[in-house]
Amino acid sequence: MARIALGLSYRGTAYQGWQSQPSRQTVQDRLEHALAQFTTQRVPTLCAGRTDAGVHALMQVVHFDTTLERAAFSWVRGTNRFLPPDIAVQWAQTVPPAFHARASARARRYAYLLLESPVRPSLESGRVGWSFRPLDGDAMRAAARHLTGEHDFSSFRASSCQALTPVKTLAPVTIRQCGAYWRFDFEANAFLHHMIRNLMGCLVQVGQGLQRPDWLREVLQARHRDAAAPTFAPDGLYFLGPVYAPEWGLPERTAAYDWLP
Repeated sequence: MARIALGLSYRGTAYQGWQSQPSRQTVQDRLEHALAQFTTQRVPTLCAGRTDAGVHALMQVVHFDTTLERAAFSWVRGTNRFLPPDIAVQWAQTVPPAFHARASARARRYAYLLLESPVRPSLESGRVGWSFRPLDGDAMRAAARHLTGEHDFSSFRASSCQALTPVKTLAPVTIRQCGAYWRFDFEANAFLHHMIRNLMGCLVQVGQGLQRPDWLREVLQARHRDAAAPTFAPDGLYFLGPVYAPEWGLPERTAAYDWLP
């Protein structure tokens, strides 16, 4: 029995998130269907981080166990043959039995891409968030500094969240502007359901001048979802992938990373 890890990228616009559902309109359903067609066997998979409906991934990592022997390039090309155009396996690698896509991850990384424009996105529709008001980068960075470190993030937690604890450790959030676009980078040991989208809702309100930077500290300390801004759109959210210890020898990025500014 061999354990195989796959890195895949996908555009989440057409899917109801990662996790399998009765509708079969999820990324996991499409991947497992493709693996079954390629191997003629049922192949259950486990992922590094579940993504919501409409959320994209540059390097989702999954693992599965199989008795089949295939070269790495065969897992990539064979599976991709049966996947839709908006999902693609980027790499495959045999890993030790102790490896677990989710449990072995030290941290997880996301980026949010936001368009600042008086006119809504068209070509980028579904791929970027949108602010029709101008944004103040310094104000957003000042607000984001309140989030760094270990905190109870209950104010940014969806009611359907199944995490055992709301306490997470967030690395410093980086915010930079690239022309009309803003990129927000988040890294934490783990994230709550809708946590980043709820953080984005608050950061954008600060950037638009609707709230002051210190307001984010008050929201954090409230530990109640009603204290925060509405959940922001999923369109511009990208799962950059998990962070693993170097000894696993897995790729840290894919070619898809070059698409983001």
